[in-house]
Amino acid sequence: MTLVWLSIAWVFASAATAMLPIRRQFIPASILLLAAPVLIIMAGMQYGWVYSLLGFAAFVSMFRNPLRYIAARLRGEHPEIPE
Repeated sequence: MTLVWLSIAWVFASAATAMLPIRRQFIPASILLLAAPVLIIMAGMQYGWVYSLLGFAAFVSMFRNPLRYIAARLRGEHPEIPE
């Protein structure tokens, strides 16, 4: 039951973060970016690997731009951040 409440809190936190101006989203979005795989793995352990796989697909879809940015930084590129 704790996993359900943590997931609901994550959804509300992500909705609140999305309403912030783009420059103020960096820190809360980073925290959500790190927390999501933990919740997805916990859901996979509790409900099965199929739900975990679906969760990771949704995670990659939702965070595709930050993941592209991180990949570009790891390649040594310096992509611009929108204002």
